Amino acid sequence: MATALRRTMDGLYLLCVWAAGLAFVLISAVIPWAVFTRYVLNSAASWPEPTAVLLTILLTFIGAAACYRRSRHMNISYFVSLLPSAGQRLCALACEMLVGAMAAFMAIYGASLVEATWHNTIGDFPFLSVGVTYLPIPIGGVFLLLFVVERVLIGPPAMAAASADEAH
Repeated sequence: MATALRRTMDGLYLLCVWAAGLAFVLISAVIPWAVFTRYVLNSAASWPEPTAVLLTILLTFIGAAACYRRSRHMNISYFVSLLPSAGQRLCALACEMLVGAMAAFMAIYGASLVEATWHNTIGDFPFLSVGVTYLPIPIGGVFLLLFVVERVLIGPPAMAAASADEAH
């Protein structure tokens, strides 16, 4: 079971990395286009800025879940490292529970936000629901929660454990 869970989480992690990476590449293309149309063509396009904002939402929430799984998030462990090993394990579990609570909050209240704004439209993209633009919040929350469950049940993946050891 642990192997199947690990493989599933590896696939989910890869999906997160690809989605966040694609969003980053698209942002990197859209912003220069906005600058080009504004300052070279003297006719600013209306779509690049809202597109970049929507891609940033995707990059932030999906990318954060991937960073968490890989232990590439902000981690200040100086005082925890001074504790005995039992205290370190207790702090690690408490941290996992806090991240899990935040992930559940994102999933539940993010879904409520999506539902509440589903029938609204964006001025620059009248064909696009505002609720769709908020979908990365609950999706990122669910992904993050799954990564927390993975860490609690079978421990961090080998790549994350190596990263955490490098930080110490």
